[in-house]
Amino acid sequence: MRLWVRSLRGRVTIIATVVAALVLTPVVIAGVLVSRHMLAESMWDTTGETVARISTRVRTGEWQPGSPLPVVDSDVDLIQLMSDDGKLLGTSDAARRLPRLSDVEPRPGGKPVDVTNCLPGMCLYVTATRAGTADEAPIVYAGRRPPPLLSTRMMETTAVAQLVAILGLTAWATWAVTGSALRPVARMRRELDEITARDVRKRVTQPPGDDEVAQLARAVNGTLARLERAGAQQRQFAADASHEVRTPIAGLRAQLESAQLYPDETDVRTLVKSALRDTDRLEAIITDLLLLARIGADVDAARERVDLAGLVRQELSTRKDRIPVRTELAGDVTVNGVQFQLARLLANLLDNAQRHAESRVTIEVFRQGGQAVLAVENDGARIAVGDRERIFERFTRLDAARSRDAGGTGLGLAIANDVAQAHGGRIQVEDSLRGARFVLRLPAVAPE
Repeated sequence: MRLWVRSLRGRVTIIATVVAALVLTPVVIAGVLVSRHMLAESMWDTTGETVARISTRVRTGEWQPGSPLPVVDSDVDLIQLMSDDGKLLGTSDAARRLPRLSDVEPRPGGKPVDVTNCLPGMCLYVTATRAGTADEAPIVYAGRRPPPLLSTRMMETTAVAQLVAILGLTAWATWAVTGSALRPVARMRRELDEITARDVRKRVTQPPGDDEVAQLARAVNGTLARLERAGAQQRQFAADASHEVRTPIAGLRAQLESAQLYPDETDVRTLVKSALRDTDRLEAIITDLLLLARIGADVDAARERVDLAGLVRQELSTRKDRIPVRTELAGDVTVNGVQFQLARLLANLLDNAQRHAESRVTIEVFRQGGQAVLAVENDGARIAVGDRERIFERFTRLDAARSRDAGGTGLGLAIANDVAQAHGGRIQVEDSLRGARFVLRLPAVAPE
């Protein structure tokens, strides 16, 4: 019993059985009482019909005193005719040796009276009526032995047996159905036990359909996918940090060691300037890597309504770019997101456009269907179709861009891509008449 209580399957079975018992027990009791009442009414209907017919024969003189009372219904063979003072005037053959069937005395002209009365060795259902309207009219009694359903507890025993059988069937059906419903959950638990922190690539088996268990399996797989992405982000962060941070550190160390070996030949100002340049690059790389890690781990989850046109205006008001930026901004283009992340995405796209533009940079904001669109276009070199996905990878620079991209961390477009994905959107390179066109699409929200 303790195991059943600890088990959800057992608890559901117990609860279902108890509820069924609480519902069915009053129904069974009421059924037994109604059945007994209906059987009793049927008994009194037959005895009532008998006393009515015998009373008619007595009043009309069809029955002669001293002769046996006729049995008009084979089921009602106990008939007596009593005078008002209690003398036996007539009887059927079956009631000849019986005492008075009942002591009840109906009123003259009144309705027949139905009673139950127990004689030595038997109990009877009896109906009594006056064979006339006078006060001294004799009383006719008709009695009937009850069937076994009324004289014994057979009906109650049968009803209890049926109730127990139904409750047992309810318990078995609930146990079986609950077990079938929870079987996928047990399988998911076993599969989750096999998944370790070092390997979250496995997924639980998703049952068919769209019920709660299937939704749970999808939620579990979604959580495992996010954990896998977070782990990949951490591993990527470690790999990127160990690879990219090593270069400026190595350069800085080489300069300091050279100054230590040849102090008289070292120009302190040049050394400090070079060291600061390497330190700035190192700081920029670490800042971008940390931002990528936070975006992947969904640390910055506080979202708000962000107007893309207002975001563009705010960003442009703080920048001093070498090439003026032309804007085409539609109003009421709003998204739900983390404002500083979207601002960083826009800044990275603008930085990329400024590095590669010849004479023109354009920003567009508009709504397209249910999406908010932000496009940044420059008139520099085009990006080949084969490179349009690769440029969003970390530390990727196209050969044509290396000369102009000095000083960058190689993480700007990767950050922009991760921010877009974290906001349920997508950033891609689209065809342009001249130069490169980066287009961000995010789910739009209705304007207030």
